[in-house]
Amino acid sequence: MKENENQPIANPSDHLANERTFLAWIRTGVAIMGFGFVVVKFALFIKQISFVITDKQTVLPTKGHSSEIGILLVVLGAFIVLYAYVRYSITEKQLINKAYKPSSIPALILTLAIVIIGALLAIYLIPGV
Repeated sequence: MKENENQPIANPSDHLANERTFLAWIRTGVAIMGFGFVVVKFALFIKQISFVITDKQTVLPTKGHSSEIGILLVVLGAFIVLYAYVRYSITEKQLINKAYKPSSIPALILTLAIVIIGALLAIYLIPGV
C-alpha cells in the first residue's frame, strides 16, 4: 500500500488555474499600488511646479486630496496582494481535498471598492466641485 493512496488525486490543471488566478490578483494589487504611488507623486509634482511658475508667493489652487487618494489606493493594492495569497491557500487546500467551493464575493468587493474610488476620483477631477 502506497503512502499517498488515501489522499485524493488532484487535477494538475485545477492547480495551475488556481496559480494563474493568484498571479492575476497579484498583478491587480501591484497595478493599483503603482497607480496610488503615481497619484501621490503627481500631487507633489503639481506643488513643485506651482512654485516654479509663480512668483513663489502665490500657490496654484489645488483640492489637496491627492495624497489621501493615493495612499488609499496603495493600501487597497496591498490588501489585494495579501488577500490573493490567503485565497490561493484556501483554494489550494480545497482542491487537494476535492472540496472546492467557488466564491464571487471577493470579486464583488473588489469591484465595488474600485468603482467607489473611481467615482471619488471623478468627483475630485470635476472643476469647481
